[in-house]
Amino acid sequence: MKKWLIPLIVIGVIIFGLVSWYVNTNNNLVNMKGQATKQWANVESSYQRRSDLIGNLVKTVQGAADFERGTLTDVIEARAKATSTTIDINNLTPEKLAEFQQAQTGLSSALSRLLVTVERYPDLKANQNFLELQSQLEGTENRINVERNRFNDLAGEYNIKIQQIPTNFIASIANFEALALFSSKPGAEDAPDVDFQFD
Repeated sequence: MKKWLIPLIVIGVIIFGLVSWYVNTNNNLVNMKGQATKQWANVESSYQRRSDLIGNLVKTVQGAADFERGTLTDVIEARAKATSTTIDINNLTPEKLAEFQQAQTGLSSALSRLLVTVERYPDLKANQNFLELQSQLEGTENRINVERNRFNDLAGEYNIKIQQIPTNFIASIANFEALALFSSKPGAEDAPDVDFQFD
């Protein structure tokens, strides 16, 4: 074997190893981001289910002729804002996610006020359709929480991976950006005040 062939073989093996490493790492990042993207779709699907249920709930409540219109209007407007606030997973910045969360929180607050107001309407509280929708909404809220936690798990793993050495080198070349994560609402870390009033 000619001596000049040995360095060429060594260089070829090194180049092949680097290219293989780049391809494998890139594919791994694509897979991780794809899993997070799929999970984001599950989050959006859960929020869409809630929005659909709220629409049906509003229609049921509207049947009570004397029901407070202002409360219904608040829910309808909050639902419209929540459904119009969407995020492209490829542009999932903390600011965009905060805007999305704010719209969803607004809808949750309006819905809570609606359900509290319903307490003053015994006929509505006894309505089987209303009770079923209320139960489905509770289940959907739990599902939203589960889907958000799963998204945070997958996106968190992806975010860690793109910052680790030497993967961060490939992540910067291939433009893999960190994904924003869901966080608690401001003030959620404070214990709620409980005030027992005894007459």
